Amino acid sequence: MAITSLNEIFELLGRLDDSSGEDVPRERFRRYLQGHVTQAGQVRDYVEECLRQPGPQYSRALQDLVNHTGRLLGYAVTFGRYAGVPNQIGFDGLWQSPRGLHIVAEVKTSDVYTVRTSTLLHYIDELVSAHQIPDSTQALGLYVVGRLDSAVTQLEHSIISERRTDRLRVISVEARVSLAEVMQRYDVTHDDVLAVVMPMAPRIDTIVDLMTRLVAQQRQVEEEEEQADQPATPAPTATDLEPETSSDNGFWLTPVKSDEAGTAEETIRTLVGREHVYAFGDRTPGRRQMQPGDRICFYATGIGVVAHGTLKTAPVNHVHPAVRHPDKYRWTVQLNGIELYLDQPTVIDADLRKRLDAFAHRDPAGPWAWFVQATRRVTEQDFSQLTGSRISA
Repeated sequence: MAITSLNEIFELLGRLDDSSGEDVPRERFRRYLQGHVTQAGQVRDYVEECLRQPGPQYSRALQDLVNHTGRLLGYAVTFGRYAGVPNQIGFDGLWQSPRGLHIVAEVKTSDVYTVRTSTLLHYIDELVSAHQIPDSTQALGLYVVGRLDSAVTQLEHSIISERRTDRLRVISVEARVSLAEVMQRYDVTHDDVLAVVMPMAPRIDTIVDLMTRLVAQQRQVEEEEEQADQPATPAPTATDLEPETSSDNGFWLTPVKSDEAGTAEETIRTLVGREHVYAFGDRTPGRRQMQPGDRICFYATGIGVVAHGTLKTAPVNHVHPAVRHPDKYRWTVQLNGIELYLDQPTVIDADLRKRLDAFAHRDPAGPWAWFVQATRRVTEQDFSQLTGSRISA
């Protein structure tokens, strides 16, 4: 089914609220998610739309999308209310695992206010009293945060200082959708997901086993894709085996994530727009292949491609003073030909993915975080699409 924007869905359904009934907008929206949004890549598209757009409609849709992701991860989900009222338990979502664990979710678009951990713990206690959870020892409170900022760090510190790490967890919406993508793309089970979410057990073999299987499966996928891409042509001649000349310029896409120190947009505005530089880590894919004249575009995670430029230099081992984490990002490139369009991002939605060479043999509605999780070389055609054809000849 073709991806329909949330704005179009809202125009058809009306305002999401807590009105009761089987045919109210809230229930029809949740049925639409269950019946038609079956791929984690579709969920990611909608989540990013919610985070780009202000207003209660999108905040409430985000809450439903987080709960729907719980269904994709194998939980039985009870949707909570959008707004709290007296005499009703104010949880955002209740997810029951077949293994007996109950997760009580609190969804935050942005943590601009101080969060009291006692509130979520109180919801758990109330659910136990209401016999919706058998016992508090079988329950876990989970904060699902849309935008990472300094308040998230404060929340983490509160959980640690109050010694509630065995009862409370924090995860970004992006990471939660990534879990669903990993589960759909690889041989990852609900039990594997529980091993990630649950408080760490004394024995860590389960986590190591999961990591080992993911690495092995990724290698298998890469080998299969390489074989599928091999053309049925005669054996190459000596001329065919000659390496490409270094004068051929490359095209790159690099992701920029928000963290507790600032948003992705702020990083791009400061480093790319003001300082005309960018920095990479020791293990950044493709760093050694980058050369002057290459084009590079910048993807603000959850937003879209918001800037591009040209490499004036290859990456050099020199820490720039404007880089926030110099211990991680010490390989600096100088840039020129920079264009910023932070207010008009190129959204990597399903319609755009259909036109990208990178998705030629993939379902554009399927998992797609792999495309924006690490720096990668792209074709000139894809670069033009990603930058909205803003590049000059």
